Amino acid sequence: MPMSGGLADVFGRRPIMLASLVIFAIGSAICGAAPNMSALIAGRTIQGIGGGGIITLTDIIVADLVSLAERGPYLGIVGAVWAIVSAIGPPIGGAFAESNWRWLFYINIPIVGAAIVLVILFLNLSIPKEPFNEKIRRIDWIGNILVIGSTTSVVLALTWAGALHPWRSYQVLVPLIVGLLGLVFTLTYEFNWATEPILPRELLWNRTSLSGYIGVFLHGVMFTGIVYYLPVYYQGSKGASPVKSGIDLFGIAFTVAPFAILTGISAVVFKRYRPQNYVAWAIATVGLGLLSMVKADTPIANSIGFQVVIGVGTGILYSGTNFPVLAPLPVSLNASALALLAFIRTFAGTYGVAIGSSVLQTELSKRLPTEFSSMFPGGSEIAFSAIPFIAALEEPLRTQVREAFADSLAVLWRVFIGIAGAGFISVFLMKEIPMSNETDERWAMEQAEKKESGVEQV
Repeated sequence: MPMSGGLADVFGRRPIMLASLVIFAIGSAICGAAPNMSALIAGRTIQGIGGGGIITLTDIIVADLVSLAERGPYLGIVGAVWAIVSAIGPPIGGAFAESNWRWLFYINIPIVGAAIVLVILFLNLSIPKEPFNEKIRRIDWIGNILVIGSTTSVVLALTWAGALHPWRSYQVLVPLIVGLLGLVFTLTYEFNWATEPILPRELLWNRTSLSGYIGVFLHGVMFTGIVYYLPVYYQGSKGASPVKSGIDLFGIAFTVAPFAILTGISAVVFKRYRPQNYVAWAIATVGLGLLSMVKADTPIANSIGFQVVIGVGTGILYSGTNFPVLAPLPVSLNASALALLAFIRTFAGTYGVAIGSSVLQTELSKRLPTEFSSMFPGGSEIAFSAIPFIAALEEPLRTQVREAFADSLAVLWRVFIGIAGAGFISVFLMKEIPMSNETDERWAMEQAEKKESGVEQV
């Protein structure tokens, strides 16, 4: 994602957006036609490259066209879309998985085709007027390699932890430590030696932007963890199918969207963003507190109601965390700042899943009845994947297993309460800086007079 921001500055927004869409479509096609797991992994990698560029360029293009002081409603809409698809994706995916999983990927191709047509027809943005060789020389190759390598190492460690290898094993600790040290070295290089850094020092060198990025990270950890593990409650404790458990998430899915939009509008109207962040973290904390009291026999309506409370808080944060990140920075850093924001939000989701996996497996190993655990040589890890078989258990074992899942998840919700509390504290670092009324003229919509400003038109 940071690389896509840098490439957008070098080659222009429109070419990189089109390239990202094409790459995403190619990756989707490879996944859909994959004859084996290796091909599927390769396709997912290509798909991820394109998807990362699409996410980043969407935010950057909005920032190019609308000043921060007026951008609130647009940020809200983008955040709402992201939140909705994150929540409705599981039931849609579950429905396809039950019939033909390949259409999970093939369905992306016509959607991408429509997006490409819209970009070609309507996204007429300026591009830098430089020879191609000069553009290639401007790319921060070292910084991009460091970011990709370090991030891959950390993600692999978090993916393996608790699933393939214990957290304390060298298979997890070595890539995790190497990746984290690599990220530290990446920042050192970018801040001190890079000629055109993808991560300029200014992004993290003021406390308001730093607090915004901290909020983005904590929000990503919390929201992804909630959306990922709430279906586990509905499947493990309520006997819901994968599709039904996804539908049960609609309480949070359709609450996030309107509050993301309303938050953006409120920032434009009141010219303030700190109060929204305080309120959001407080509401999210209350919602998680309520969710932590849910038991196996709690009516589903109650848990959906608690989702709504959480959805209000997380919806506010989807757009509310953008303003402190961007307010202290010049508009010329929009691309770098938003690329880093998108990267942190996505990267944080990996931590949310890893933290949830660690907590859940630890608690399940303590709470699952021996009669159930003994059925699976792999212990709680295998028992976790055996959720579909809970309904066939005899009583009282079935009730005991369902209670074990509910009580284990309650511990996870309490962990997320701590994360929400840390988010609330991070707002104290934030200053209420006036939001800019300017846009970066280098990336204006196509106009004849731009030919005199050192850019050519497309």
